[in-house]
Order: sequence, then structure tokens, then C-alpha cells
Amino acid sequence: MDSSKEIFKGKSLSDLFGEIYDNSRETKTQVKALIGELKPLIENIGDATLIVPMIKEYMEIGVKNDEHLIKLATVIQRIEAIQAKGDGSEIFDFESLQDLLEESENVQEEVKNVSEEDKEE
Repeated sequence: MDSSKEIFKGKSLSDLFGEIYDNSRETKTQVKALIGELKPLIENIGDATLIVPMIKEYMEIGVKNDEHLIKLATVIQRIEAIQAKGDGSEIFDFESLQDLLEESENVQEEVKNVSEEDKEE
């Protein structure tokens, strides 16, 4: 499969893989920074029970976003494999791809909202 082939407007599979990698590294950096900023605020167990769930939620949203991008790359690879095989026995459901793209956009919006909430606090 040609990773430089455009999969949708302005985005190649190679770009998608790069985005997955960059998102993973950025999430790791952001979580470390968030923990570093919140650590001085924890003075007792009560503070920890309030702050730790926020960190957990932030981490989960980042992981979900990466999972959606990975699923999208997998779908694209399957399409390419089917096309290369020339076998029409498996038919790809483009509605699944659209659903996945919409879900990915929703997760990105959640990440943006959590980031904004963290900045406000």
C-alpha cells in the first residue's frame, strides 16, 4: 500500500500515522504538565480524590482520540488490500467510515472542552 496516497482532502495515510504518533506524544506531555501543575495543590487525601479523576478523564479522552485514528487507518488499509486483491467478495461499508470520522470529531471536541475547562480552573 502506498502511504503517500491521499485518503481524503489534504491527508495521506502517512500523514494520518504521523498525527497518531504526534497526538500520543502531545498527550503524554500534556498529562505530565497537568500533573506537575496540580501536584502542589494536593495537600490531603480529599484534594487527591477531587483532582485525580480529572487527570484520569483527560488521559482517557486522549487515548480514545488516538484509538479512533488508528481504527481509521485500519479501515483504509483494509480498503486498499481489497482493491489490490481485486476481489469483490468483501464490500466496505462507507457508513462505518463516516460514523468513525464523526466519532473522532466528537472526541476531539471533548478534548478541546476539557483543555478549556482546565485553563479556566
